[in-house]
Amino acid sequence: MYFNDQTVLFLDGKFTKATHANTDLYSQTLHYGYGAFEGIRAYKTESGTVVFKAKEHYERLLKSCELVKIPIPYSVEELMEFTHQLLEKNNLQDAYIRPLVYCGQNMSLSAPSSVSVMIAAWEWGAYLGDNLLRLKISSYCRPHPKSLHIEAKVCGHYVNSILATREAKDNGFDEALLLDCEGFLAEGPGANLFFEKDGVLFTPQLGHILPGITRATVLELAEELNLKVQQGQFSLDDLLQVDSAFYCGTAAEVVGIKSVNEYQFPLSWEKSLGKKLQEAYSKAVRQPLNVLKAEF
Repeated sequence: MYFNDQTVLFLDGKFTKATHANTDLYSQTLHYGYGAFEGIRAYKTESGTVVFKAKEHYERLLKSCELVKIPIPYSVEELMEFTHQLLEKNNLQDAYIRPLVYCGQNMSLSAPSSVSVMIAAWEWGAYLGDNLLRLKISSYCRPHPKSLHIEAKVCGHYVNSILATREAKDNGFDEALLLDCEGFLAEGPGANLFFEKDGVLFTPQLGHILPGITRATVLELAEELNLKVQQGQFSLDDLLQVDSAFYCGTAAEVVGIKSVNEYQFPLSWEKSLGKKLQEAYSKAVRQPLNVLKAEF
């Protein structure tokens, strides 16, 4: 699904076949989840290949590493150039890009003995599909912000996401919705939440959620469309009285939500602000502003 015997990836300054790459079974990342990653998308356009907000993604990767004290030997500009070359070597134009910073052999809870940087890319459709989602309120909550750096996109955090998704799917739902440690609405396992009421858009404030780059893009688009947006702390009861809702994230893009538990949103998706933003987002990610180069 992710690679074949011709796939090339970037690993520690070199491009190598994915089938030839390997890692250490005593890696700190494998044993303790001590690593950082990003999810980035490239889009085919008439002007060339667009890597949407590559700079912002790699800035966040470096910030995540800084927060959890993992040294990374490359600059944002170098990582962007490696990504450009990777797409070209794999002849990919519509692609999902996964940079991963992982630690070497070390069985202690101390500074990493060595650090590796890998970048892979593959063709991948919208992560949550194209149909409206049926969500289950998770019995798991997002971690307390004093227990770890919520704003860092690091590997170990996603055990919480896996548990929430598995619980939802095991109960016949498409995906989960998590509350924060204080019981307010937080986010999906891998996407941020927006909802609409009486023509106003709402989204949970930062502090207990990942500051998603797609979330920031949706806020920018909402401003361009002159939509009123409120960020704050909202309860589950608030959500179960709104007109419509959607998730957004790099992998998921913008996807509508049909229901939460037994509550079905009354406003047709086609008439919602989410649909309008979905269309605006689809256009924005294919703008020539971020074109790497001409068609491969």
